[in-house]
Amino acid sequence: MHFDVTMDERQEATQVLRESECWELLGHAKVGRLAVDIAGQPDIFPINFVVDKSGIVFRSAAGTKLAGAVLNRFVAFEIDGYHPDDRSAWSVVVKGQARAIERMQEVFDAEDLPLYPWLAWEKPNFVRIEPTVITGRRYHILDSAIPDSSIGWDGSPEHHEAALAAEPAPGAPFHPGAPKLHPD
Repeated sequence: MHFDVTMDERQEATQVLRESECWELLGHAKVGRLAVDIAGQPDIFPINFVVDKSGIVFRSAAGTKLAGAVLNRFVAFEIDGYHPDDRSAWSVVVKGQARAIERMQEVFDAEDLPLYPWLAWEKPNFVRIEPTVITGRRYHILDSAIPDSSIGWDGSPEHHEAALAAEPAPGAPFHPGAPKLHPD
């Protein structure tokens, strides 16, 4: 298949998102990918996260992801998605510094965020990504392309609106990420 596309047509098909649009997309997303440097090699981890005070907060158990994020400090974080109604796909990339949340009041505040581990074990460490660069792009999907399950879309209107959040059900037994009560 040969595409005869000029640079101008490529630029017209790509929309650079304003920072406020990037934050809006980040605020609605539930999962993204964290890129870190592990011993000189790139590695990527899927994480659930929340936007908090112009930063991104996620939980982690001890291990490679936590060490790669806070020891090397510079990370990249990416979310993406698509809007079948207007046939567009988008991507937001956040570059910045990661740091472990360690000050007591910050830990208390982080524990109260709606951020629950997706796995059945505790993830007691909180990490904040302080963005230094936020970029986003929106792309028009070719009219001849048929979005299907290869991009995670089954075509039903309900599917692209379904939340991916893992939250404890009301009345459910203890969840390791449940908010805790703290002294004032």
